[in-house]
Amino acid sequence: MTKTRVYVEVGGKRAFASAADWPGWSRSGKTEPAALEALAAYAPRYAKVARLARVEFPEDASDLNVVERLNGNASTDFGVPGMPAKNESKPLTDAEAARMVALVEACWKYLDNVVARSPQALTKGPRGGGRDRDKMYAHVLEAELGYARQIGVRIKEPDRGALRAALRNPNPDARWPVAYAVRRIAWHALDHAWEMEDRIP
Repeated sequence: MTKTRVYVEVGGKRAFASAADWPGWSRSGKTEPAALEALAAYAPRYAKVARLARVEFPEDASDLNVVERLNGNASTDFGVPGMPAKNESKPLTDAEAARMVALVEACWKYLDNVVARSPQALTKGPRGGGRDRDKMYAHVLEAELGYARQIGVRIKEPDRGALRAALRNPNPDARWPVAYAVRRIAWHALDHAWEMEDRIP
């Protein structure tokens, strides 16, 4: 069986492991081995996203193969997969773009489903803090305004339709390559969906 291709980004304090072909499936750890272990552990959770997208997910997706390592930066240490992989600079075919966008939409749908069944007040995080439901969801939407600028879209209000259109028809002047933009946008939505899920009382 084909192993899951993974990009690993290593900073001074944190590492990120991201499944190259499965946008949104990214986990961090203090070291590369810890990040890879976390990524493998989340395979069953990501399988639910793949089902929403109607994309077949491998039975043994936790069998990982690191295909590219990146030197992280301050964003990495802050907790963001902030480095595009070299492989992500390659243009996507129409079929690849359609698949990636379907998975991003599935991450959005998964988040929206979690929001719909979560109470406003969530349990506190590991350090006794953390946003409640509405503030967390608003944070995701606000971040998408920034992501839109990186792919050449100027919007004043959250507009996932505009993001979707730009991912399908990339702006040649975009700062981020499509494959990285898809990975980053999907990761942020799904990361907070999982956080919210874990903090439902």
